[in-house]
Amino acid sequence: MYGRLRIAAVALGIAATAGFAAFASNGASALGSAAIANGEQAPEFTGIDNWFNSAPLQLKQLRGKVVLVDFWTFDCINCAHTLPYIKEWNARYRDKGLVVIGVHSPEFAFERDTGNLKKAIAKNGITYPVAQDNQFATWQAYGNQYWPALYLIDQNGKLVYSHFGEGQYAQTEEKIKSLLGDGEKWE
Repeated sequence: MYGRLRIAAVALGIAATAGFAAFASNGASALGSAAIANGEQAPEFTGIDNWFNSAPLQLKQLRGKVVLVDFWTFDCINCAHTLPYIKEWNARYRDKGLVVIGVHSPEFAFERDTGNLKKAIAKNGITYPVAQDNQFATWQAYGNQYWPALYLIDQNGKLVYSHFGEGQYAQTEEKIKSLLGDGEKWE
């Protein structure tokens, strides 16, 4: 009897592994489709529950500006590590044409709570606009799959750069400066 159970357990494990491998090789995501490609028009913010630090924004209103969209969630340690850089870019370049927008897409149930998000925004000293994307509608529109994820959008509304996870801060800042104009004036 135990031999049959062991065989059944092994067979189930093999079937589950094969199913996962087929899913992963398909490039499918449980939360969205493939990410948008550089050069494509960036999707509008959609399905946003609340806006903080700003009235509701649309990308078409921001034409002529460089937009940095940061997908984050407040209990993510990797997101916390990126915040000092994003806040610094916002402070340094907002008067020169950069608009930073945080899109808060919760990983855990308690992160969906609007009060908890308000507290996290205040605690982290975030002054730029934050969109609460509890239904993952904007996340899905971008085909996003990661926290944190940065999408840099040019003055014409096209995606020109993306980075997932921590790091590449100097490269990201150089791209921001190049989109805003003459890099020498930032020194």
